[in-house]
Amino acid sequence: MQTTTLSFANLHNHGELFANLFRARKQSFIVQKNWDLPESEDMEFDQYDTPQSRWIAIHEVGEVLAGFRLTPTTAKCGLYSYMIRDAQRGVLGGSIPQDLLYEEAPVDEGVWECSRVFVNHAVPQSVRRKVHFKMVEAMTGAARELGATRLIALTGATWPRWYGRCGLHAEAIGRVMWIDDGNFQCVSINLADKLH
Repeated sequence: MQTTTLSFANLHNHGELFANLFRARKQSFIVQKNWDLPESEDMEFDQYDTPQSRWIAIHEVGEVLAGFRLTPTTAKCGLYSYMIRDAQRGVLGGSIPQDLLYEEAPVDEGVWECSRVFVNHAVPQSVRRKVHFKMVEAMTGAARELGATRLIALTGATWPRWYGRCGLHAEAIGRVMWIDDGNFQCVSINLADKLH
């Protein structure tokens, strides 16, 4: 099992991995969850997939097992910044409630947003815990390289059950809310103790 951090600067070094990550996202979010998201050429993407972001792929022999995207909270591209902040500002047209955070969304070089987190539906249950640990390891490694000490994420509201088991220190920064197919909540993940 390998972990690769992709960027627009290095994607040419990784063959089909970048495209395969977006294909796996389509499978996870559009096919499996039936979310109404943009797609093209069998790949899911959105307005936050810009050179400012980084994508982490957990993969094995060309197959993407899991992945996620990291976007700086200082990002700007036209009228967009990052998903959580844009939802709070009403830029997303209400697909995510504006009152998703208790406070104003951060704009801070040390804080990055973690989004589009998925584990491939074909990954057997017996391997999922190992994949989750690889994701946490990749998350903290990428954060270290990017200078992030904290991540924020809109995640499944069941996060308290498994974040601790994966070694993540997180706290709720917004209410539990129903979006599309389940309960979600914004969390802040403290990485400061993992950056040594």
